[in-house]
This record gives sequence, C-alpha cells and structure tokens, in this order.
Amino acid sequence: MAKILIVDDEKKIRHILAIMLARKGHDISQAGNGKDALELLEQNAFDVVISDIRMPEMDGFQLLENIRNMEIPVPVIVITAFGTIESAVEAMKKGAVDYITKPFEEDRIILAVEKATGVSKILRENLKLKKELQRLSGKGEIVCVSKAMKKVLEMASRVSEKPDTTVLITGESGTGKEIVARFIHQQSPRAKNRFVAVNCAAITDTLVQSTLFGHEKGAFTGAEKTKKGLFEYAAGGTLFLDEIGDLPLEAQAKLLRALQEKTIQRVGGNETIEVDVRVICATNQDLEKLASRGDFRQDLFYRINVFPIHIPPLRQRKDAIIPLAEYFIKKFVDSEPDTSGQLLTQGAQKILMNYSWPGNIRELANTMERAIILSGFPPITAQHLEFLKTGTEAAKQSGTFKLTEDGINLEELEKDLIKQALLITGNNQSAAARLLGLTRSKFRTRVKQLEEGS
Repeated sequence: MAKILIVDDEKKIRHILAIMLARKGHDISQAGNGKDALELLEQNAFDVVISDIRMPEMDGFQLLENIRNMEIPVPVIVITAFGTIESAVEAMKKGAVDYITKPFEEDRIILAVEKATGVSKILRENLKLKKELQRLSGKGEIVCVSKAMKKVLEMASRVSEKPDTTVLITGESGTGKEIVARFIHQQSPRAKNRFVAVNCAAITDTLVQSTLFGHEKGAFTGAEKTKKGLFEYAAGGTLFLDEIGDLPLEAQAKLLRALQEKTIQRVGGNETIEVDVRVICATNQDLEKLASRGDFRQDLFYRINVFPIHIPPLRQRKDAIIPLAEYFIKKFVDSEPDTSGQLLTQGAQKILMNYSWPGNIRELANTMERAIILSGFPPITAQHLEFLKTGTEAAKQSGTFKLTEDGINLEELEKDLIKQALLITGNNQSAAARLLGLTRSKFRTRVKQLEEGS
C-alpha cells in the first residue's frame, strides 16, 4: 500500500483517480492546487504524487520545481489534457517520473503508480546517502580545481562560521552560485536545518510577498487558509534568494525590514513574527548600477552586501574547463563499467578550450551530456563537439549572420535563438533575456507572441 497525493483543480478527476487507487488499497489524499499540495507535502510523507499541469495559483511545473528545491523525496507522475512533446520534455527535466495524457486508462495509472513506488524508496535512500556524504565532505557537488574557485571556497568557509551574516554571491548565469550557497549552509551551524532555495525571477509580482512572508486566510482572492512563507519554512536554516535583482520594489522594502529586525508580517496579518534564518542572496546583475537607476533599493543593497563573494565566469578560469568536462563525463557514464581510459581527445580539448562558454558550468554540463549521447562512450572527439562551432559562436567568428539568396525565415531564426538562450541558461528566462539584450518583460512578451503565432 502506498500513500498517494492527487493534485488537480478538477474535483471530478481527483475523485476518479481516488476510486481507482483506493481499490488497490492505497491511502489517498487530495489537493485542489499546487500550493495546498506543498502544504500537505511539508506535513506528511507521501510515496507518490499525481499532479495535473494546468492549475490556478501554482501549476504542475512550479510544483515540481518546489518539490525539487525543497528536496522532498517523492516521485511525481504528471497528468494533463494538453499533452505536447515540449511539455513532456519540460516535465521530465523538472523531475517527473512519468507523463500521462487525459483521458487515461486505469491500467496505465496503476502501472505508473507501481513503478513510482519503487522509485520512491530509491529517492529516500539516495537523499539519505547524499546528506551523509555532504556531512562528511562538506562540499556537495563542488569540483574545486582552479585557483579562482579555491579562493571562492576559502571565503565561503570563513563566512559559514558566522551563521547570521548575510551573503551576496555574484556571477554570471550558470557559474554555480547555488552550489556555493549550499556549501556555506552545509559548513555552518545551521546545516542540521533546512536549506530553502527560491528563484525571485520565477515568482509573479502578485505572489512574491505571499511566497516569502506567507499570508493570512482571506488576505486576497483565493487565500482560503493561512499559509506560512519561506522565511518561516526555513526557520533555523538558510534561505537562498536567487535572482534577487528581479525582486519587485515593494517586496524589497519588506525584505529589508525582515533582515534588519529579524521579524516578518504575513500578507493580510498584523502579528509580528520573529524569524531566525540566514539569508544568502545571488544575482548575475550589477545591483549597484540598478540601485543608481532606482530599480533596486540602495539601502537593501548595502544590507545584503555584508559579505560579497564573486564567482568568475568559466572563460576566466580556463584551467578548470578540462577537469570539469572530465568530471561531467564520468558523472553521465557512471553506470558503465570503466571510465579510466582517455575521456577527451586532443581535438576535443582544443574545441572546449577555445569556446567562450556564455552559459558557464551549466552549459559545459549540458554539452558533455549531449556529447556522451552522440559518442555512446568515451573518448569524446572533436566530431562529437561540432555543434559548438555552429549558432551563436559561428556568428561571432564570422562577424555577422550570413544572408543567402534563398533568404531566411526571420521568425524561425528568432525562435532558434530563444531556444539556444534558454538551453544555455538552463531555462532561466531572466538570464536568457540578458543574453539576447532584452528586458525580462520584453523577452516574455516575445516568447508569448511567437507561441501564439505558431
């Protein structure tokens, strides 16, 4: 018997699934949206989650992201009436173990749940092992091979001993800011408590204050019950605010107060709640410049910039490129019997060293995964990295895009560039917008226009 949480805004669908699974002896709980589901997941241990994608307030993708960020060891089966290849890929990227389109057959659901319950046990064992390894090594997934990164870790180690000091980690998208933040948490006296990560750019302006500080019942339309925010959820631990530069000004004022007074007020509430949490912020923007333009509060900048740590881009620490590439190769073929031989040919190493890595370590990891798929098994050759010579890099080398007599489809070219930017930045829309020289709002508008056009 498994303990299963069904998440869908359609009561009828929840009821049908509950009947199907209860017949098999499973213990069923239900939630009408992602927010209620998260609340149940915080309070109970579930073996499987079955979630719809399209839901109000928090959709299935956001739920998947929150489950991953909060390190809740539960497999998620996604169901949807609007099945596309793109949404299936997106769901799997965010951690879903299965993807089922409506209308669904009972046998398909039962089989998916049986498989997921097996995954559930593995996830719990893996999380337990991961925490133990991190406790022993204190380094998580950091591969420290360059002088620059050794300096970063030295600074991170120093500040980890001061559990109340606010830290600001700066660096381009994909440089590993969250990994360094986790390292600080794991080394600190707060390590026994939660590390909670949130991407400020991914939260809508209307929900950002509720997400961070919580809300009282009736505070706004849809607030049917009192909900704790991430400040309370991270009590005693660390709250990591990624993309802090995208936080709305009104929320910045409340964050400043929370940092200065160690207290918060939920949206719609009057009670002052004390909070004990270390805040680590990260950004790939120039906050000082944003503050001078009035787009970021200057007083908040000074408050979070108590202990700054800058992570240099990969192109400025070339001594790390090959060791990191070899680390990722071993990681992606760790199920194979032997990776002790040559992993990269000289030609492949030359391509990697000459590439500019606009997406930094994240792009390098994606590149190595793609190269392993193309090669089947090491060594990776120059031929397996030919794709690095195309697209934006080729455009840089030639100085401009070449227009032939056959012409081009400008809309398709734009779509391709947007896809490349999202791939390089790991689907971070703010970072992708900056790569293309657009504001976040203009980028989102253009993506929406292109989607509607197709």
